[in-house]
Amino acid sequence: MLPLPLAGGETKEKEQDMARVGFIGLGNMGGGMAANLAKKGHDVRAFDLSAAALDKAKAAGCLPVARATGAADGAEAVVTMLPAGTHVEQVYTDSVFGIARPSAILIDCSTIDVATAKRVAEAARAKGLTAVDAPVSGGIGAAAAGTLTFMVGGGDDGFDRAQPYLADMGKAVIHAGISGAGQAAKICNNMLLGATMVATCEAFLLAQKLGLDPQKFYDIASVSSGQSWSMTTYAPLPGVGPDTPADHDYQGGFAAALMLKDLRLAMAAATDAGFAAPLGERATELYEAFAAAGKGATDFSGIIRMLEA
Repeated sequence: MLPLPLAGGETKEKEQDMARVGFIGLGNMGGGMAANLAKKGHDVRAFDLSAAALDKAKAAGCLPVARATGAADGAEAVVTMLPAGTHVEQVYTDSVFGIARPSAILIDCSTIDVATAKRVAEAARAKGLTAVDAPVSGGIGAAAAGTLTFMVGGGDDGFDRAQPYLADMGKAVIHAGISGAGQAAKICNNMLLGATMVATCEAFLLAQKLGLDPQKFYDIASVSSGQSWSMTTYAPLPGVGPDTPADHDYQGGFAAALMLKDLRLAMAAATDAGFAAPLGERATELYEAFAAAGKGATDFSGIIRMLEA
């Protein structure tokens, strides 16, 4: 976005930098996102149930508040990053609606089901507020670095108002369509990622069984028709390709439990749409087995160990 001249030589972008932002949900993703908003000059009023998360947010330049209503009160933008649709709906109903000013833009960056995203946006409209769903791609590292990708669902006006704030937390902000479209894009993307990672793991394991050196297979597949993000950026074997969680005993990165959550959302959406997704279903089954074996906190590429066994 280019700066727009204002009186006194200031710019619209400068004005945006000084906005008050309420941020609700300071977990592994939300903490880094709130910190980046503060780094960009916003007055960030941050809330979380965790005292440790609030302390971390304070150290990053945010102002901790005691209640979610304190984050929403007086904010020009309210950002939520919560575990599930039930939490989003409850926070909006109990702590945002009736508190947020009519001019505020409400931005939910949680990954939730499409139906709830649509319902929350409609409830906001009924109260004279504007809400968008803006789930993210990129993981904890990108949240901390400010290089997330945002997929935004909502009207043109909502997108235009949310875009400057999202741009301060990410490298790409894409308008996916109407309310709920951001969530649809996120769960379809992660269904593709989950299935692709399983296929990538199987390909590496088969290559080894056939006597191929993993690095040689990587060198070939990464520049051939089998190339994928799971192959070239997130190779699931240690010592192959760039540094990934595989090089750190599958710690860090994107937890298998979170991948399973997204796959379940995708399968629920497929059922609602009357669509059969056999590869998505099989990937969900495999990650359910992986999580049931106590590996939910392991990076999702660690499923290669289960497939190997």
